Amino acid sequence: MTRRTVRVSPRKQRAPAVGIPAKLTETRLDQLIEDATVDAHDESEQRLGFYTMMANELALPFTTLVLGVEVTVKRIDLNEADEIVAICTRGRTRQAISIVELPLPVPPPPGAEWIAAYRRWRR
Repeated sequence: MTRRTVRVSPRKQRAPAVGIPAKLTETRLDQLIEDATVDAHDESEQRLGFYTMMANELALPFTTLVLGVEVTVKRIDLNEADEIVAICTRGRTRQAISIVELPLPVPPPPGAEWIAAYRRWRR
């Protein structure tokens, strides 16, 4: 009689969003949301609050992968639709990508917690 080894798979845990520090708790994200929107009267002003916090706190430039291609995030901006976008470059090519859809590198740049808070606020 031969013994067979049975492998028990580890319990699946929900992974944090790519590039977002795992130590960010819901409570911390809610505090960041409160800080960004405290004086805002409507959604547009709240978005501007997040934009201001990202502009002040997000360490730029940083590199990340977009569709498997390395790009440099040079700055963030507001587009005509009043969305926060990352201005990404590769060589002479420049593309605006929604900050909500931007994959972040691991480890994320300092200040990326504001992106996580914005993504939570957008839900």
